Amino acid sequence: MLALRRLVSGMELLPTMKRSVSATLIALLLLLAMGTLCSCASGNEASSALPSAAVSPQVQMSNRLAMVQTQIAARGIKDSRVLEAMRTVPRHEFVPPAQVSRAYGDRALPIGEGQTISQPYIVALMTELLDLQPGETVLEVGTGSGYQAAVAAELADRVYTVEILPELEQRAAGTLDRLGYADVQTKNADGYFGWTEHGPYDAIIVTAAPDHIPAPLVGQLKEGGRMVIPIGPPGSYQTLWRLTKEQGKVVSENIIDVAFVPLVRGS
Repeated sequence: MLALRRLVSGMELLPTMKRSVSATLIALLLLLAMGTLCSCASGNEASSALPSAAVSPQVQMSNRLAMVQTQIAARGIKDSRVLEAMRTVPRHEFVPPAQVSRAYGDRALPIGEGQTISQPYIVALMTELLDLQPGETVLEVGTGSGYQAAVAAELADRVYTVEILPELEQRAAGTLDRLGYADVQTKNADGYFGWTEHGPYDAIIVTAAPDHIPAPLVGQLKEGGRMVIPIGPPGSYQTLWRLTKEQGKVVSENIIDVAFVPLVRGS
């Protein structure tokens, strides 16, 4: 505003024109100045809101290492290959832009369509329970963001993942492709029925909760195969189970109480 006063007071007006300078002209000059100030303020607000995506790779790596140390290893996950996979996969690449600054926090995060990316510890726990080995093939039911599939791909030979919500499937496929996970294949379908074309599987992981064990998934599990799955009613806590197929029968092991979104079914 000081510059504006100098502009008005410093105008070299002829004597005959001085009386014709009206309040309207001054008002127009004031409006122009205010518009410039508002534009500057808006630019500053936009810069301060650039949050997440502008975080450097070095900071994201530091956050990831801290996540593994304080949230995962500290809670008893011991498999060195799982810990290394969690250190390797860039979790922040799998969350929406508005959630990037929270990507390495100790919580599940929304990813749209009423779905979530699981808490880092739960991802690590379920992966450790699968006991994945080189050369094995994995089926995932509930692709979501694609993060769990990427973690599994660090440990197994091939991952097939099924997502019933087309927007999530397309987004996850794009993220996995961009990050170079060529050994992960996605499909838009009802995961309750698995993916028979590529079965049977050494391991199956289900990342949403049905209220019972889906028989088609048991049928697609190899002899000696492992399935990790939360089971329970929607809107309440569920139980995380590890199921092992032994001599055609399922041996079940109760792990912990969990809270997952319900398994979405086709109409």
